[in-house]
Amino acid sequence: MAKRIQIRAHGGPEVLEYVDYQPAEPGPHQVRVTNKAIGLNFIDTYFRSGLYPPPALPSGLGSEGAGVVDAVGSDVTRFKVGDRVAYGSGPLGAYSQVHVLPEANLVLLPDAISFEQAAGVMLKGLTVQYLLRQTYELKGGETILFHAAAGGVGSLACQWAKALGVKLIGTVSSAEKAALAKANGAWATIDYSHENVAQRVLELTDGKKVPVVYDGVGKDTWLTSLDSVSPRGLVVSFGNASGAVDGVNLGILAAKGSLYVTRPTLGTYANNAENLQRMANELFEMIISGKLTVDISQTFALADAAKAQTELSARRTTGSIVLLP
Repeated sequence: MAKRIQIRAHGGPEVLEYVDYQPAEPGPHQVRVTNKAIGLNFIDTYFRSGLYPPPALPSGLGSEGAGVVDAVGSDVTRFKVGDRVAYGSGPLGAYSQVHVLPEANLVLLPDAISFEQAAGVMLKGLTVQYLLRQTYELKGGETILFHAAAGGVGSLACQWAKALGVKLIGTVSSAEKAALAKANGAWATIDYSHENVAQRVLELTDGKKVPVVYDGVGKDTWLTSLDSVSPRGLVVSFGNASGAVDGVNLGILAAKGSLYVTRPTLGTYANNAENLQRMANELFEMIISGKLTVDISQTFALADAAKAQTELSARRTTGSIVLLP
């Protein structure tokens, strides 16, 4: 038997249950991992609330972790018992002491990267990789807007953008978060609690606006993002921290300047084992080289996952949160 967090119904953090369960034996193309550290992310709260319905209830939660392989299926070729591994794209169930995953969802973890670092960076770091290196491939010299620049994804984006020679304008909610974003490499910050974001973007870019806006906030920043991007620019809507963007009339894209919009996901970029490992290798190289620092702001026991999600949803956190089995 092992311990895991599960939900039987959708709701707030109070629906999280810490229970005993029997881990499955790995199938032919599956790997069983003893988790050493587990990542906590906003998307976990979407599955808990029902915004993203899980395949069935009761359901495990979480899609990110790192640990050691303790069993492999009969047809597994890329991993062996004892390998250090990490994952960031599920399936659901990472909030557990033991997790069974498809071989294709795992990457080999270099010795230079700790389990806590990997659990705190896989989903966020791979997200930043596809955003900055694939969805809109930054070459250096651009000025961009990135919402929630002091959060887990934003903190990494600030560092990665600086390493690329990109001027990142980051939105934040307080002077403290502005200082954090600047320390991580943001070129400028805008405190949306008392500043007009679109107007400040116009001023910071000498009236040009930005070619791309990265928006993981969603509903609350949607119109601001449209007003901050230059004609024929791209709004990358990659998250729903404030709620989903809905009821969009495509005519607004014409009115705002023939804009482009995309709603990307990690799964469509890391869509096979080779792409996933390639993306992870670039992420790991950035960490090992010192260009990216993984900020583990808080750790919680796995049993305290509800408390951890409460802190995350209240935006009382910066950097990454890691659960320890």
